[in-house]
Amino acid sequence: MKTKTENGFSLIELLIVLAIIGVLAAIAVPNYNEYITRGKITEGVASLSDARVRMEQYFQDNRFYNTDGSAATACAASVTVPATTNFTYACLASANGQAYVWTATGTGSMTGFSYTINQVNARTSTIAAGAAWPAAAANCWMTRQGGGC
Repeated sequence: MKTKTENGFSLIELLIVLAIIGVLAAIAVPNYNEYITRGKITEGVASLSDARVRMEQYFQDNRFYNTDGSAATACAASVTVPATTNFTYACLASANGQAYVWTATGTGSMTGFSYTINQVNARTSTIAAGAAWPAAAANCWMTRQGGGC
């Protein structure tokens, strides 16, 4: 009498593999999403850093941050930062051209994220409720979930 050999996987083995895949996915997907968000933040803060350097170069040549040293609120027209995929940028000058604030405001998947820098290199972050990360505010550029700077 010959015994019949069975090929393939049993239902239990298949369910165990699916459970393992589910556990790994539950851990990996949120970590990957945070990694992507941190990469997008880098885009915004790098552009702000570049704008600050160019503003200081403009100040060295002109002795004010706006176009003519008046009380106007527009920053120097020659220092611009074009909108990127995830952020739009705006600058406001104050104190007769002796101060400014550059702001990066998140768009798309980065809606709710806001980063600023000024003439003394003071950096702030604001993450609004409803953003990809929990709401928070800090006197630094938050680059990690949970308020890490």
